[in-house]
Amino acid sequence: MSVHNVRKEVMQTLEKNIDSFVEKFLIPPEKIWQPTDFLPNSQKDTFIDDVQEIRELSKELSDDFWVVLVGDTITEEALPTYESWLMNLDGISQHPDNGWAKWIRTWTAEENRHGDVLNKYLYLSGRVNMREVEITTQHLIADGFDIGTATDPYKNFVYTSFQELATYISHNNVAKIARKKGHKTLAKMSKIIAGDEMRHHIAYAEFVKEIFKIDPSEMMLAFQYMMKHKIIMPALNLRHSFEAKGTLFDKFSVVAQRVGVYTGLDYVDILKRLNTIWEIDKITKLTPEAEKARDFLMKLPERMYRITERIVIPNTKYQFKWMLPA
Repeated sequence: MSVHNVRKEVMQTLEKNIDSFVEKFLIPPEKIWQPTDFLPNSQKDTFIDDVQEIRELSKELSDDFWVVLVGDTITEEALPTYESWLMNLDGISQHPDNGWAKWIRTWTAEENRHGDVLNKYLYLSGRVNMREVEITTQHLIADGFDIGTATDPYKNFVYTSFQELATYISHNNVAKIARKKGHKTLAKMSKIIAGDEMRHHIAYAEFVKEIFKIDPSEMMLAFQYMMKHKIIMPALNLRHSFEAKGTLFDKFSVVAQRVGVYTGLDYVDILKRLNTIWEIDKITKLTPEAEKARDFLMKLPERMYRITERIVIPNTKYQFKWMLPA
């Protein structure tokens, strides 16, 4: 049987439990938080005062902070790209009876709230040029990106396990910074978004665990492939208006590291954590090739730590069109 067909068969096996996965890891719309829970109520007489309070508190946060929050918001709003990519995996189809499609649509519906509430909050803050933010978002969705998984669900679930944990770290650190500056609502909002991301990370990591039980060698090789080629960040193709694709990400990445929202050390910590969660040191019945892959993955975090610790983050002041002139 071809690798393609084996993966399809494994996905069909896991699909039998899809309803339990949805019930365990996702929350019905009536029970989960919604964006309006964190925004000033436009029907109340206090609406203008509440907006003014947000604007005043927002002045206490640095331009670097707002650049990172804009980048995080745009990344969340590029959701159509992620959904369309997931729907193209082996074993997944748009057919109404396909359980994996049900998972993806329900997961997408949860994720959609993140970009929604962050976008509205940026608008109310008065700190950013929303038109430029919107142009970047439109570009990012139109440009698309290749995460390096093709239609392979094994590689893709490694990607989503990693990326959901990365977004948890980013939103959680935003919450910490906002709280220190007295911006309690933004802190609470970012913290609860981080909670969603952690829950989604646990779900995708669980899918990988299940695949390791059924097809350990191929899952190990897929994990190695993704880490050898490095995880591509969803914001890789960020750009301003009238700029070429991918001209902004490096600057954004420097600012995110400088602020302490997401750093190179966080990347390595995630890899180390995935090794532990999947207990790759204990997996048996591996082919010789998969054993080599495991050895590579076990040694990789320490190697990457040594490289990352030597990186110097520049203190360069970059110009972002998203930011309003001082």
